[in-house]
Amino acid sequence: MLKEINLDYSDKQKLLVVAKAIANEARINILELLNEKSLSVNEIAEQLELPTSTAALNVRILENAGLLFTESQPGIRGSMKVSSRVCDRVVFRLLLDQMHENKENSVVLSMPIGNFVNCEIHPTCGLVSDKSAIGIFDQPCSFYYPDRTGAQLLWFYKGFVEYRFPNTIVNGGIPKQFDLSFEACSEAPFYRNDWPSDITVWVNDIEIGTWTSPGDLGGRKGKFNPSWWPESLNQYGLLTSWRVNSHGTFLNNERIADLTIDALGIKEDCFISVKIGIKEDARFVGGVSLFGEHFGDYPQNIVLKLDYDMY
Repeated sequence: MLKEINLDYSDKQKLLVVAKAIANEARINILELLNEKSLSVNEIAEQLELPTSTAALNVRILENAGLLFTESQPGIRGSMKVSSRVCDRVVFRLLLDQMHENKENSVVLSMPIGNFVNCEIHPTCGLVSDKSAIGIFDQPCSFYYPDRTGAQLLWFYKGFVEYRFPNTIVNGGIPKQFDLSFEACSEAPFYRNDWPSDITVWVNDIEIGTWTSPGDLGGRKGKFNPSWWPESLNQYGLLTSWRVNSHGTFLNNERIADLTIDALGIKEDCFISVKIGIKEDARFVGGVSLFGEHFGDYPQNIVLKLDYDMY
């Protein structure tokens, strides 16, 4: 699931703020410009041929709407503020549901990458928090250290990690749509941008699909990486979007299978199991790197969104 903002009549003030923010060509151009990389206000102004003061004002409006994130980074002369786009989709829901027999509900859960409940790990492997290493690199036993729950980056060459999200609709409701989003890439010594890996996702032990990561990505610092993390190692991943509904299974908005949400058995237990790993018969065995909210390019953990109907 790409990070999205959902708006309806329940928060008219937020709806107005976001609507006004994107109702401007210059601000739309800024969002487009930040599609693939972060830029300073001066760089935005230069590339869009805007006065710096105008660019700064528009960046501030987009920040207030929750569409941009700005942080200070070291520059040639002291620090400079760099802006990143943190929202990929804005959904305006204008249909009133109160008179419908079925009312749509949804729940969004954010799972830290260190909160796995089960794993099978093969080196190369390791975990780090935003402050230091956890355990010893290339020792699978490090994945059982108590402080693993603070991990912000973890990696392994083969195996899997399993997370269990609470199933908040176990006592009622009909699941309509399952969305999953996380930042990931391959795993190679140091980093190798051309290092494909077939990364598979299972939900309740049902395989929903495989994404081929292009490489173990580095060469420039991840947007949210701590300053102590060496630039010689991998730096960031790609945000992957997984969706299962009554129409099939989708990966990054492309339909990949006929598997529907009914096959996932979401109502059958008090948790929803999500496994991320490498299949034994994978064509490309190139490992997995998972990024938390304080590492990589996206300020999020593993995010699950479940839409359902209540009767």
